[in-house]
Formats: sequence, structure tokens, C-alpha cells
Amino acid sequence: MRGKPINDQLKNRTADIASNSHRRADTALLIVDMIADYEFDNGDKIFANALEAAQNIAKLKARTKAAMIPVIYVNDNYGVWQNDFDATLECAQRSERGKQIVELLRPDKDDYHVLKPQRSGFFATPLDVLLTSLDISNLIITGITADICVLFTAHDAYMRGYRINVPADCTAAVNRETCSTALDMLRRTADADIKRSADIELQMPAEETSAAQ
Repeated sequence: MRGKPINDQLKNRTADIASNSHRRADTALLIVDMIADYEFDNGDKIFANALEAAQNIAKLKARTKAAMIPVIYVNDNYGVWQNDFDATLECAQRSERGKQIVELLRPDKDDYHVLKPQRSGFFATPLDVLLTSLDISNLIITGITADICVLFTAHDAYMRGYRINVPADCTAAVNRETCSTALDMLRRTADADIKRSADIELQMPAEETSAAQ
């Protein structure tokens, strides 16, 4: 006799990972690598574009929170294996550039976070387990850089069967041409919807909508 589908079994085993309201959302917002000190190679150039993206991500995040959509910070550990996400956040806040991003995108208590060791948010991380526990099938992927970590994360999401949005105004790279080229590649090769964040329609879960009426 066959048991429950694997995803159902996993959700039962990880019942404490997520709130029930987030499980009804079907969509998650990923914020990739925005929490940083921007002291790396080309950090000054990336920061100039990332700051504008952060302003747009902050607006999008406010909308997703209102719609009961979970927010997941997917952040590089920058090779510092002793750090957890709080330490990474603290490091960013101590830097002149990083603190400006943190002021716009400070994580809330009910947000999730995953540290990654490589370019993709899925490689050697629990991100897929978390998304499965949340019963997510749609991803809105934001952050930096469009041509590296956002690109790798979006492609890995596509290959795992997620429907993806990469809003053009919520990502950045070392320059606008590089960002635009990466977005066009995602549109062509990963079926990504790259329309601007204001044009993304967000809906509250059906049960939440009924309760609000």
C-alpha cells in the first residue's frame, strides 16, 4: 500500500517550521543577498544600484506581508562559517553601505532566513525543504546580483518546478546592462515573469479573505 505523497509526509514532519497562514499562501518572496556590507569586489558599483532595488523590494515586501505571503531572506555566508544570520545582519549594520540597506529591509520576527554557501539559494541549503513545508509553488525572487546569485537561484527554482517572478525593478547588478541581459536570459530560459513589482498581483489566501469580510 502506498503511503501519503512525499511532500505531505515532509510537511507533517516539519509542522513547526511555518505558520498555518503562510502555508495557505502558495507564494513566497525571496530576498537574495541584500544583507551585506558591500565591501567586496565592485561592491561600490553594486551598492549604487542595489539601494534603488532595496527601496522597491521594501514596498513589495510590505504588500506581500499584507497578503500573508511569507518572506524568506536567502543570504550568502560570505565564507564565514561561524556566522549565523543574526551575525551576518550585525556585520551589515556596522558598514556604511550595508546599514542603508538594512534600514530598508530589516527582517521581521515572522520572516524566514536561509544561509547559502554558494551562488544558488538551493545548493546545500534547506530552502527546498522550507518551501515544501510552506506548500509553495510560486516564487518572487528579488535581490543581487541579477547575473549571479539571483540567476542561479531562479534557474534552480525553475528546474524544481516552481513558477518564478523576477521583478525587473527589484534586482541589480554591477551595471544596468548586465542586469537587463540577465533578466532577458531568465525570461527566455526559465519562463520568468520579469514585470515590475507594482504590476505583480498579490492575493490573500482564500480563508484569510473570507475572515476579513
